[in-house]
Amino acid sequence: MQRSIGNETRFRIVDTLVEGRSQSASELRDRLEVRSNALHYHLEELVEVGLIENRKRKSPDKDGLYSYYRATSPGEGILTDGVRELMAREWDALEAYSE
Repeated sequence: MQRSIGNETRFRIVDTLVEGRSQSASELRDRLEVRSNALHYHLEELVEVGLIENRKRKSPDKDGLYSYYRATSPGEGILTDGVRELMAREWDALEAYSE
């Protein structure tokens, strides 16, 4: 789980789902400005390690069936207790070294 959340894109996905409601892959793609193929790769990784879950709509609406992603309890928990702050400090340090 920690290795998975250490990737910036996966962190942003989990953070978005923790802060908001369940979202479809296309909603996440648009909000995070991530290419579809990269997004699906990261979503699969996060589902596999149990940080998010994929829930399929049981009945179709006018647009058909959709699956939605939402954070799991471990996904929510991994962002608490200072993990967000630790990640922000790490990214700042990496940015400072790359200058």
